[in-house]
Amino acid sequence: MKFTCERSMLQKEISVAQEIISSKNVVSILSNIYLKTENDTLLIKATDNKVNFETKIPVTVLEEGSTTVFGDKFLGILNSSPDGELVFEQTSSKLTIKSAIKKANWELKSITAEKFPEFSVSTVEYFDLPIRDFKDMVQQTVFAVSDDETRYFMNGVFFEKTEDKIVMVATDGRRLAYISKPVDSSIKDFSGVIVPPKILNVLAKRAGDEGPVSISVTDKTIFVKFGYYSLSSVLLEGQFPNYRRVIPENQENFISVNRLEMLEALRRVSLLVEQKSHRVYLGLTPGNMVVYSEENEIGNSRMEIPCKYDGEEVSIALNYRYIEEPSKAMKDDDICIKFSDPTKAITIQPVPEKDFFHIVMPMQLD
Repeated sequence: MKFTCERSMLQKEISVAQEIISSKNVVSILSNIYLKTENDTLLIKATDNKVNFETKIPVTVLEEGSTTVFGDKFLGILNSSPDGELVFEQTSSKLTIKSAIKKANWELKSITAEKFPEFSVSTVEYFDLPIRDFKDMVQQTVFAVSDDETRYFMNGVFFEKTEDKIVMVATDGRRLAYISKPVDSSIKDFSGVIVPPKILNVLAKRAGDEGPVSISVTDKTIFVKFGYYSLSSVLLEGQFPNYRRVIPENQENFISVNRLEMLEALRRVSLLVEQKSHRVYLGLTPGNMVVYSEENEIGNSRMEIPCKYDGEEVSIALNYRYIEEPSKAMKDDDICIKFSDPTKAITIQPVPEKDFFHIVMPMQLD
């Protein structure tokens, strides 16, 4: 195998492939990235045995062939290589990498491509969604996934098709993120599945805003295609919580505040919050919100910002990250916070309302 390629183009794809790999054992085939040259195209594959990644880039093929190389060191070489064209040549059990511009070269040990795992293929028909919509769904939910491995059924994003819409939901037990998008009713319904965040994060990072994304969902695997990328992931097992039960029906109190001013207040006040609880307080009076932290060993902080509110004076205690993260995911100028009681769930939405919302459980005031 021998080919030439621009460093920057290959570096970008290998960095994504390396994110997929979980094993750092140099002797493991799962630590390696698969490379195959054919018809002036380089096929790149990576896997951790649960998430599979595949893409293609144009190269100049001088000799067709295939191999696998240790991903961590391969990416390190590309990161430190001079800009411009690189020459790659597989001989025996080594891949030689040379700069076409400067006198620099590396030899990286390889493992035969025959030992690389075969990727499964979907047996269920794909359906298309606008990639902009799908990225929006991921970005509005994936940060709310639980990292508590004892509650593995919350370690992913719930994904389902019902009637004329696609729904994504994530929760960690103290907050919930929900978004839905209308779709063609001809797309077959599928029961809710739990998608690990790894594949969703890659999609959100690599996908553009134009064109479709093709999705296929089987009993145990989700398959995603967009552009030159193909990904698949084993689904998480378990029963996702009944999210419909925690969506508040009536919340008569309404606060409207500038999103960027809210983020600025949270950023400043969070510097002096208690690091274990991350608790901040929202002190509300008509037309005014005070974001403040309680007195602790470090100190305290407060910042006032204007808001639209005409209810009674009240304080709500919240984990500041649970307001900050959905506020960052939104792009709207203003957000609204709805509540019925400072001890019950609040709802965070954009102004005007759209197809998503975030529910947060408050903390104790004392």
